[in-house]
Amino acid sequence: MPAAETRRPTDGTRGGLERKENMAEIVTPLPSPPLGTLSRDARKARPCLARPKPARTVDVTVCIANWNCRDYLQACLQSLLENPQGVALEVIVVDNGSRDGAAEMVAREFPEVVLVRNSVNLGFSRANNQVVPPETLRSLVDYAEAHREAGIIGPRLRNGDGEVQASCRLRPTVGTFLHRTTLLRWTRLLRPAYREYRRQGFDPQTTRKVGMVLGAAMFMARAVFESCGGWDEEFTFGGEDLELSARVARRYDVVYLPSVEIVHYGRVSTRQNPAYAAEHIFCGFARYLRKTGCSRRALFGYKLAMTVDAPLQLVEKGIQYLWRRLWGQPEKALKSLLVFLGLVHFLRRGLLPLWKV
Repeated sequence: MPAAETRRPTDGTRGGLERKENMAEIVTPLPSPPLGTLSRDARKARPCLARPKPARTVDVTVCIANWNCRDYLQACLQSLLENPQGVALEVIVVDNGSRDGAAEMVAREFPEVVLVRNSVNLGFSRANNQVVPPETLRSLVDYAEAHREAGIIGPRLRNGDGEVQASCRLRPTVGTFLHRTTLLRWTRLLRPAYREYRRQGFDPQTTRKVGMVLGAAMFMARAVFESCGGWDEEFTFGGEDLELSARVARRYDVVYLPSVEIVHYGRVSTRQNPAYAAEHIFCGFARYLRKTGCSRRALFGYKLAMTVDAPLQLVEKGIQYLWRRLWGQPEKALKSLLVFLGLVHFLRRGLLPLWKV
């Protein structure tokens, strides 16, 4: 298979693709009218061939990373391509070796999409599944053109049930991450700072400059994205959106824009693959701390705390799983079990990479 050439997104939706020899193939579409103007039946009827993509004006490139989330990916693409967005749109789907037929679905049902098939999961994070309402991209473009100081624009995110997610946050500190440990969580010493980071500092109604926006949906001008270096490919999963927000914030504003909304089905792929997630999240947060100026002593403390805490969390989640099973709470019990399995994998395979960060 041919090598995958580097492509950069303009909206920052978990974009970027490093050159990997013999690892990926790119399927590009035949010439077509502007995206969003064809009916679904018309799209299905057109063949998909591997041939160079014709040059045409593109206002926005949407890059979607996917891993074993076929149904959510299908809904996301339908919302993008079947609703008018008010811009000339290019869509790139990077499939990280899915086993659920996601890539085949894209090739069959959405032939105008640029499909990049990786034979293995190269990382670059959780598959972010968004459903995009009509004119969403036009609204983001209008705001970006009127506010050149904005380097990253993050829309308001809602769960599938309509609940507003904490779509932006303060910049995390070592204390933010240490609160997640079992012992410190019980002491409640770091709870105020953690709650401020997670939720209490989140005003869902006001457009404003923030510390970071979630990587689930980031809108960036191509010039800003490229001048700031794009996604840092040292990250596999976890912490990359924190680091990109911090890097862009040195030169531009990071803005939360609640007037634009996207439905985001969070952690779908993570819950299906707890071992993969746990192995990389701890390392990703350590890498974020190192790259954003954390002292060696504080970074050592974080690594030590994670190492000591993992066995304690393992016991806690194991007991929690059994308790929930006995009390007839199968859904909650499953969540505890997935965390338990992730911790087992981290203790077996993640400790050495953590200490190497």
